[in-house]
Amino acid sequence: MKEFAYVRAGSVEEATSAYASHAGARYLGGGTNLVDLMKLGVEAPTALIDVTRLPLDTVEELPDGALRVGATVRNSDLAAHPLVRDRYPALSQALLAGASGQLRNAATTGGNLLQRTRCPYFQDLSKPCNKREPGSGCGARDGVHRDHAVLGHSAHCIATNPSDMAVALAALDGHVELDGPEGARSVAATDFHRLPADRPEQDTEIRPGELITGVVLPAATAGLPSAYRKARNRASYSFALASVAVVLHLQDGVVGHAGLAFGALAHRPWRARRAEEALLGAAPTRAAFEHAVELELSEAQPLRDNAYKVPLARNLAVDVLSRLADTVLTGSAS
Repeated sequence: MKEFAYVRAGSVEEATSAYASHAGARYLGGGTNLVDLMKLGVEAPTALIDVTRLPLDTVEELPDGALRVGATVRNSDLAAHPLVRDRYPALSQALLAGASGQLRNAATTGGNLLQRTRCPYFQDLSKPCNKREPGSGCGARDGVHRDHAVLGHSAHCIATNPSDMAVALAALDGHVELDGPEGARSVAATDFHRLPADRPEQDTEIRPGELITGVVLPAATAGLPSAYRKARNRASYSFALASVAVVLHLQDGVVGHAGLAFGALAHRPWRARRAEEALLGAAPTRAAFEHAVELELSEAQPLRDNAYKVPLARNLAVDVLSRLADTVLTGSAS
């Protein structure tokens, strides 16, 4: 048993202060990922700062029509929230696709964004992993990497981000709100997670001591047709092999807005900017969708055993885009 301090914070200021006073501290929300990593020995915090009692557990509509989600809102509550289901269906669908019902009841919004990769080399202390121990090497590159990245990976890391929720937030143009020693700030969901480059141990752009206080879903994408689809090894409680979140708005018979993000293909949710640009002003045909997605995935660099991810992601994206377009054009549920 490795000893650690435990602090139950009553305010954001108390939480960030307690974190600063304990070198090697970690914030504790639902604990569905952190506690597992502690059991494996991957994480060994000197202190746990419990943030579950902070007043960050509500979903509120802002004056401009945006929606702010507190960092401690449970995944199951967020997925079931009427405003989320009505205005941002891709987010609700992504949350319901993640983990089991029991875990969704415990997991928090902030914790979901901070969950770490499920790469088996990261979780096994006997294996080399640059993410866990910088400079030790990446065992997955020449080892088992069927589930690993095909986009944006580096010689130092080929791990993927496991979050379903983060993929939907990226496509919906969400923002992550942070508070810490340097004050409060907001980061676009598409920029919050980072590619590995030569620092794979750094998953996000969060600064030391910063705490996620909430997520903002913008008014601009509220009510637009959106959907999330996930391919996995089994029907439930399984991480994605590939996933896609799509936001699609048709105007005057052509695509007026497209938000497209892939999951399980990279170290972060992959915002498909090239595909989006190709779709703007295009007729919502299957051929147009195929062209745009192919353009995006032409950047893929699959490894020895995971080339299947490219056609899998392509087929998922084209199908979701086609179904959303049909829904809009016919005015019926797909």
